[in-house]
Amino acid sequence: MKKLLVTIAAIGFSTAAMAQAGTDFAAVDTDMSGDVSFEEALVAWPELTPEAFTAADLDQNGVLSPEEYATLAGAAGL
Repeated sequence: MKKLLVTIAAIGFSTAAMAQAGTDFAAVDTDMSGDVSFEEALVAWPELTPEAFTAADLDQNGVLSPEEYATLAGAAGL
């Protein structure tokens, strides 16, 4: 979690930009696969970097589970 917070702070992840988009998990998981890919997250959060996504992907499987996504959203203040 600390790594995620530091990564988000370091890249200047814009909470305002995130708040404007439909950023709840169901809205971002457009293919309804049960996880969120970087590409799906990028549509909702255009300022998301690969580094921030990777930091949130705690199990390093290339997608965010609902729990990982909630951690990312919480770290961004949503």
